[in-house]
Amino acid sequence: MLQAIGLTSTPRRDLPPLVDDLTFEARPGCVTALLGEPGSGKTTALRLMLELEPGRGITYFRGRPLHRIPHPGREVGVLLGDVPGHPARTVRGQLRMLCAAVGVPASRADAMMEVVGIAGLRDQRIGSLSLGMDRRLGLAAALLADPCTLLLDEPSADLQPRERAWLHGLLRGHASLGGAVLFTTADAKEAARSADRVVSIASGRLVADQEAADFARTRLRPRVAVRTPHAARLADVLGREARAAHRAVEIVAESGSRLSVYGSDCAEVGEAAFRNGVLVHQLADETGDAGAPVPPVPQARTGGPPKAEARVEAGAPVRAGAGAATGPDAAPHDPRTDPRPAPGAGFRAEAVPVAVSWATPGPEAGERPVAGAHPPAARSAPPVSAVRRVGGPLRPLRYELRRVFGTATPFLTAALVVAVSALTALVLARAGHAPRDRVLAAWPDLVPLPPAALGAGLLGALAFGEEYRYPALAADRGTVPRRLGLLTAKLGVCAVLALLLGALAVTADAAALRLVFGRGPLGTWAEWAAPAASWAGLLVGCAWAGVLGSAVFRSASAGLAAVLAVPVMVVPLVRKVLEGPSAYPATGFATRLRGLASAPWPADADRWVLGAFRVMVQPVGAALVLSLMVLLCAYGFTGLRGRVRW
Repeated sequence: MLQAIGLTSTPRRDLPPLVDDLTFEARPGCVTALLGEPGSGKTTALRLMLELEPGRGITYFRGRPLHRIPHPGREVGVLLGDVPGHPARTVRGQLRMLCAAVGVPASRADAMMEVVGIAGLRDQRIGSLSLGMDRRLGLAAALLADPCTLLLDEPSADLQPRERAWLHGLLRGHASLGGAVLFTTADAKEAARSADRVVSIASGRLVADQEAADFARTRLRPRVAVRTPHAARLADVLGREARAAHRAVEIVAESGSRLSVYGSDCAEVGEAAFRNGVLVHQLADETGDAGAPVPPVPQARTGGPPKAEARVEAGAPVRAGAGAATGPDAAPHDPRTDPRPAPGAGFRAEAVPVAVSWATPGPEAGERPVAGAHPPAARSAPPVSAVRRVGGPLRPLRYELRRVFGTATPFLTAALVVAVSALTALVLARAGHAPRDRVLAAWPDLVPLPPAALGAGLLGALAFGEEYRYPALAADRGTVPRRLGLLTAKLGVCAVLALLLGALAVTADAAALRLVFGRGPLGTWAEWAAPAASWAGLLVGCAWAGVLGSAVFRSASAGLAAVLAVPVMVVPLVRKVLEGPSAYPATGFATRLRGLASAPWPADADRWVLGAFRVMVQPVGAALVLSLMVLLCAYGFTGLRGRVRW
């Protein structure tokens, strides 16, 4: 049961709120349509339900608001617009990454691809999918965790009739197993044809909350759809006879060979055509529009022209082809040549008792139209999910690993860093002015950071930067859940990637120097222990600065800027503070620290503690530590207030 109570958006300057005191419910076992013209507040209402929009009111999902649900993805499946996935990620990679996010087995992704009919596109890149396949992928993502409630914003917008039929059959199948489905639409005929209940809104306010049959009877007009090669002649005949009989008949020219006749029936139209010798190919009773024409939805991706519609009063002449209109709802239904379902018909989906909790046949499998069908009361019980849950503290780690290695970004970054680092090391060795450790790290004095550190910072910045550009953990941009589990996973993965990147860069530099000059700068382990520790600290610090910077500023470029700000701005400031002799020397720091420990530690630990302390008091180390502390505090203040849990 979904209950929206008093939803009100934040008022705009000198304008009323987009949604004003909206209250309705979507019952389990039913498909509910939220109907309204473009700009009436449908999308804003969904965002208020999902707590993505500031405002008043509350929405209960089976008795709990969204921020009180431990795992929202398992309770609510959401589709707002296109799939927010990285265009270079494959369909299977996207779904498996989301499986790790919602805590279900990876095999669930393959099962859902079979259900929505995109199993053949599993290795296809998301950026190359068509609109219909992209919408199927979005539905598969929304249904991964087998949620009880589905919220979909204009799911059938710009889809072909065959795709629309499949989509509404899928929604009907979810509702038939006890789930609640709420979708928005601006098409009154689609709402009456595909939903069990229609909630009509205008200017953000509730207009009517009706059963689909009552909505079609009270707000939609019946019409006769006619297909004839002599549309203009038949329109003139119908108009003359209606004028002679003093009847109000409205004739709409849908295309060159199709007419819609309002205020008549099939018998009258057919008899008039027979008496006047007009050839008719098809007559069908259909549900018309709601009276006033609905403004067309902009064609964002297809670029097609908006639907044109010409209305002709009774007796007015109609020219063939005048006011031509295109669109799936303009033509009468012919089951022999038209794959669309009959108007006013719903779809029944059969449940399949397998690991996937529900499934629906596509249009090729033969849906059975059920006009005016409503789910029985027994379906209102909450469904029991058959999907096995995979929880535990490793769930964010599995998600992060799939996110990182789902694209070629880390591999391309590593290849670029290794190439630039090797070339820089050769140039520094040829010049002969740089110390051995800087030659091996490929770090000239004029460059703020070595290539490996920049690469580590870039990978860290992408950790949260990609989440905001291609949000997979939430329904819309800018709502990535910031929890300690997710942050720890990102910091750990980025630290390992930074160390691997640094090891690859150093190995490549040493190999290039040995290949070109016949010898390398490497010596004994004792000579390189301290520089290696400093090198590891620099790489991990840059990676963590990128992670926290991108999380705080919600951008990968801002995260990389935070990494570059450490040597450019913070290091000079730290040098001014640390320059000169200290009035309080730190002699005996390790001994005093040992006295504070509750348990004795090994004797060699003093040397490691002093080495780490020396690294931290260096200007670069101190600047990194200071920057990380500031960024971590900022992350805590701006992020941990989020109410979405991991």
